Amino acid sequence: MKKSEFTVAEPQLLLDFLLAAYPNSSRSRVKELLAHSVYVDGRRTTHFNFPLHPGMKVSIENATAADRLRPRDLDIVYEDRHLFVVDKHHGLLSSSTHPADKTVITLLNQYLEATHQRCHAHVVHRLDRDTSGLMLVGKSKDIARQLEADWKATVFDRRYVAVAWGHLDPPTGEIRSWLTDGDYCVLSSPTDNGGKLAITHYRVLQTSRRYSLVELRLDTGRRNQIRVHLRQLQHPIVHDPLYGYTDDLSPIPRLALHAFRLCFIHPATGQRLKFETPTPEAFLRLMEL
Repeated sequence: MKKSEFTVAEPQLLLDFLLAAYPNSSRSRVKELLAHSVYVDGRRTTHFNFPLHPGMKVSIENATAADRLRPRDLDIVYEDRHLFVVDKHHGLLSSSTHPADKTVITLLNQYLEATHQRCHAHVVHRLDRDTSGLMLVGKSKDIARQLEADWKATVFDRRYVAVAWGHLDPPTGEIRSWLTDGDYCVLSSPTDNGGKLAITHYRVLQTSRRYSLVELRLDTGRRNQIRVHLRQLQHPIVHDPLYGYTDDLSPIPRLALHAFRLCFIHPATGQRLKFETPTPEAFLRLMEL
């Protein structure tokens, strides 16, 4: 995919900059670019009123016909004949037993069909609907099973970033508890109650008056693990209706949790692959409050 790059010369809003950069394009076409193809200083940006300052770099992807077949609710970060690494947008299910649901798997299967690939997408691991970030998806049952069977040895680094309420003290630490499924949510116990042991390591990256930006590394991959553990510390994730405070008046309409790093050994080639995505802009804006 080719990119057009521009350097900002004067303060202005992003939409005005794009309209000036593409004087022969309609306003609707420029807005379509903004929805999927615009980066400011290397970060994908979709806000028409994003403020630009002199010296900033604006990049616009020039999509090919093949690029236009890619799903809009997730970004294909890496693809080969064995697997995908995708960046799932928040609000999208990883998979579902209901064929009519829009999920990572259904979108990838539509893409595979449109690009005439004779294979199907297979779940390896899941992210919650409202969690965004990196996911690994197999193109065959065999590859998916290999990854699932030896997940702990294959995935050598997997990390998340979250915005939590308040200030964590100490700013680094380990959370260890046993998790069991309750009627409505996952329950946590500090002692072994027959549940599954869950271990989360955390490190505060930045604090603001109300929030903490936290990096989290998992030793285990239990359902809702990070959300439960931060609630256990009494610092739940912003906009988490299930494990948050009941008076969570969040200024953003999404769960502030993003899987930003995924590093694994390719099951077919043995290559060590490392992927990262930037912290979502909404999280960074929270840190200014």
